[in-house]
Amino acid sequence: MTNSSSPLIVCFGEMLIDFVPDTSGVSLAESKGFLKAPGGAPANVACAITKLGGVSAFIGKQVGDDEFGRMLVDILAKNGVKSDGVCLDKHARTALAFVTLKRNGEREFMFYRNPSADMLLKESELNMGLIKQAKIFHYGSISLISEPCRSAHMAAMKAAKEAGVLLSYDPNVRLPLWPSADAARQGIKSIWSEADFIKVSDDEVEFLTQKDPQKEDVVMSLWHDHLKLLVVTDGEKGCRYFTKNFKGKVAGFPVNAIDTTGAGDSFVGALLCSVANDPSIFQDEGKLKEALTFANACGAICTTQKGAIPALPTPSDAQALIAQSKAK
Repeated sequence: MTNSSSPLIVCFGEMLIDFVPDTSGVSLAESKGFLKAPGGAPANVACAITKLGGVSAFIGKQVGDDEFGRMLVDILAKNGVKSDGVCLDKHARTALAFVTLKRNGEREFMFYRNPSADMLLKESELNMGLIKQAKIFHYGSISLISEPCRSAHMAAMKAAKEAGVLLSYDPNVRLPLWPSADAARQGIKSIWSEADFIKVSDDEVEFLTQKDPQKEDVVMSLWHDHLKLLVVTDGEKGCRYFTKNFKGKVAGFPVNAIDTTGAGDSFVGALLCSVANDPSIFQDEGKLKEALTFANACGAICTTQKGAIPALPTPSDAQALIAQSKAK
């Protein structure tokens, strides 16, 4: 159920095909078969938003003009995501990622993109009108890795900021795509202080700071003065939140996780829906905790199925999990 009067959330970045082994807990080499699942964090977030009743658009040259690219555009349409910002590139392939789930449900990646369409988006191809009418502009860091996409990303952020749009950043560290770990740290931090809202995982805090992510002073070294909210996700343990005036943690939901792909994107989509509908959430701790509880439930449900987009929950799925855990 999408309400056209809901505020628009624009997601910018990559969309690709994830190939996931049809057997859990095996390495890529051991896997005999793969399931094809649409992916790419910003696209997952866009679909998470519409699944929860919000309005989202996706921007990027995410897809080659090939069978897989057309399949991805079709998936956006099926999920009710506005795709007027998507370009097809006749000269490049859609990016592919082989993702294996180790026995603990954690992932290992191998990427095929040399260059893939998502790396080739130019500033001149941006749908600036769409960006300026957004309430929130959400992005990751993979679009910062190479030109011309990096310049397009910077131009899109600048246009959003000038139009008074809230900037939301989930760095989504994917080390195999960067030239080196240091290049990744520098690239990810190069736009850090622009964002109004940042979501990082505990592993990403550790990677960015090279210190213990459970320590509050370590997390606070990532704080900057323009930030309205910093959220650290701690996997099944839930999340920690930091604003100018208050901080705390919200417990997660124990579920039988089989695939963590898309859990963070489901969490972000849920939280962005709450923020878009009521920006006062940044100043109201009660409302924020409620929104984070809902986001934690969405992230948890997403881990109970394979693939990101197929596993995204509806509001009633999330509310049922919250009610069930209260009843215990």
